[in-house]
Amino acid sequence: MRALLVANPAATTTSARTRDVLIHALASEMKLEAVTTEYRGHARDLGRKAAHEGLDLVVALGGDGTVNEVVNGLLHNGPDPDRLPRLAVVPGGSTNVFARALGLPNDAVEATGALLDALREERERTVGLGLAAGTPGTEDESVPARWFTFCAGFGFDAGVVGRVEQQRERGKRSTHALYVRQLMRQFWEEPNRRHGTVTLERPGADPVTGLVLSIVCNTSPWTYLGNRPLYASPEASFDTALDVLALNRLSTPTVARYATQLLTSTPERGPQGKHAVSLHDLTDFTLHSKVPLPFQMDGDHLGLRTSVRFTGVRRALRVIV
Repeated sequence: MRALLVANPAATTTSARTRDVLIHALASEMKLEAVTTEYRGHARDLGRKAAHEGLDLVVALGGDGTVNEVVNGLLHNGPDPDRLPRLAVVPGGSTNVFARALGLPNDAVEATGALLDALREERERTVGLGLAAGTPGTEDESVPARWFTFCAGFGFDAGVVGRVEQQRERGKRSTHALYVRQLMRQFWEEPNRRHGTVTLERPGADPVTGLVLSIVCNTSPWTYLGNRPLYASPEASFDTALDVLALNRLSTPTVARYATQLLTSTPERGPQGKHAVSLHDLTDFTLHSKVPLPFQMDGDHLGLRTSVRFTGVRRALRVIV
């Protein structure tokens, strides 16, 4: 088996010694090339090269951002599960939503052992992914399409992600406490929290207007707070298209209510109420805003957008589980 290991040296929860141990363990089972990323987008370039060279497997060692880059490299020319290299993930970030949603241990060493067992037993599955692109006929139509593995956000939650990234650039560690602090700051400074500017449009249905927060899920749970899973869209699955949770109001009582529902959410029940919109298994839809809003995918802040077109693609990539 010809394999490539893409390792992010800045991964939050792995050290150089841990990476060396993992590389040695994987190299004992396959013909392995290990490359450490050196710049933003390097993992994407490596994934694209692996697809072009017809490798059997690409292992992403890092957080959700590293996984996202590798996936976008593998799918540079579109999904083709039977031809493209399979993807394996060794979690090394602070949250590791994609790896945990696949059922992998949230520990790099344990996950490597699980990966080796899965390869010996030929355990894999084909997962669906989300694709976001600029909307034709808008000022964002030239924005290139990009794949996401577990979530995207347009508006409030993307603003929180942007604030966290700013803090990390200033040397702050990526912790759940940091996210909570930035969430509160985003809430108090959110200019559109009482009168949302986002409209959701989908074929065969009336537009949903006045949205403040819009979370697009490709799987469930949506994220984790420590070891606690949060289910924004409990029905979301790698086997279906995309789910949406949107809110049309972010007053203090509303935020308190839905935050409590998120913290107590289960695989059977997520946030519900008169200010919540929940949609399941959407293949094509668009989010428009009257003003530019923050946009994020897989926890990576991508700047401001006014319109994003989403596509849910079933059976996009083979993953080792």
